[in-house]
Amino acid sequence: MAEGATAAPLKGVRVLDLTNVLAGPFCCHQLAHLGAEVIKVEAVGRGDLARALGSDPELSARDMGISFLAQNAGKRSLTLNLKDPRGKAVLRRLLAGADVLVENFRPGVMDRLELGPAVLRQENPRLIYCAISGFGQTGPWADRPAYDQIVQGAAGVMAITGDADSAPLRVGYPLADTVGGLTAAMAICAALNANPRGAFLDVAMLDSVLATMGWVVSNHLIGGVTPGPQGNENPTSAPSGTFQCADAPINIAANKDEQWAVLARHLGREDLLAHPDFATREDRKRNRHRLRAELETVLTTRPAADWADELAALGVPAGAVMTVPEILAHPQVAGRGFLARFEDVPGVGRAIDVARIGPMIDGVRPAVDRPPPLLGQDGDAILEGLGYSAAEIAELRAEGVI
Repeated sequence: MAEGATAAPLKGVRVLDLTNVLAGPFCCHQLAHLGAEVIKVEAVGRGDLARALGSDPELSARDMGISFLAQNAGKRSLTLNLKDPRGKAVLRRLLAGADVLVENFRPGVMDRLELGPAVLRQENPRLIYCAISGFGQTGPWADRPAYDQIVQGAAGVMAITGDADSAPLRVGYPLADTVGGLTAAMAICAALNANPRGAFLDVAMLDSVLATMGWVVSNHLIGGVTPGPQGNENPTSAPSGTFQCADAPINIAANKDEQWAVLARHLGREDLLAHPDFATREDRKRNRHRLRAELETVLTTRPAADWADELAALGVPAGAVMTVPEILAHPQVAGRGFLARFEDVPGVGRAIDVARIGPMIDGVRPAVDRPPPLLGQDGDAILEGLGYSAAEIAELRAEGVI
């Protein structure tokens, strides 16, 4: 973090990250960047499943898969066999100085290990215990296994994604995992702000996704409308959606009457303003497909980026539809410290770039100074800090406890 920047708001908070794959690690990724000390507790011999996932098979074979690298920078790694009483004893020593524990096992797993919230919070009443799961700790689906796409389907996300020909369609990234992780991080920060601390947080990916679908859900609950797929059209306004330009698509959201007027005039189609089929917002919504065709007669004459720059300068929200590599290389992202570079990462053997977190604090992007850890790389140092001797550590390692 730059000199003089605001101190990390979670500095001094210790988090035990017992999570795997994405929702839980993404939650703890937020906390680490906000200044918390995050100790990632992984299974002996295999670690986080994400270590074996990603588009680079060689890195996956080294237990440093891209899926792991994406959200574990800044964390320390300790391997523990939590089925062994000595492994549980190590965790309990860690818990004595911990503020937060995050896990995303199936409901009941930690209770069967005698490490559930009732037990651990009795030992550390100020502990914030956060359990992330697909469907929550209660309800008829509580015991069901759940990955991101299962939750997207159950939440109705797939039913409203795509168009009449392509729906149901999954969102193109792990939406449910990511939203679940952000929800958990928000809840943890709220609990840390409480006095006295201590809470059991039940975060369901299903609930978390539904909570972000406020407009869609409310159109059904209040308006009696069954939501359906709209493709790239914004059902609340027109012209508002995706339009074809000479080289690529562009998104235009002329949601206000004055924006519609500016758009039509800039495209040289002032005639559309007087057309009875497009006179009001409801008229334009009702005839949106014809309106799009009229606008595309002009938009297809020039590149999307040119139209986006001109329309945005006139106050009409617009933006070219970009690829991931294009937006990551754009000065809007590259110039705001969103990406972090770690040089010669152990286990990777080269530099990697990874994403930081979304917010900036007092003009500075929160950052961590450690690359994603090798499996168990910090075990000795963590155990020494808990008072274990070198001989005890060697014995625990020899017997597969760490």
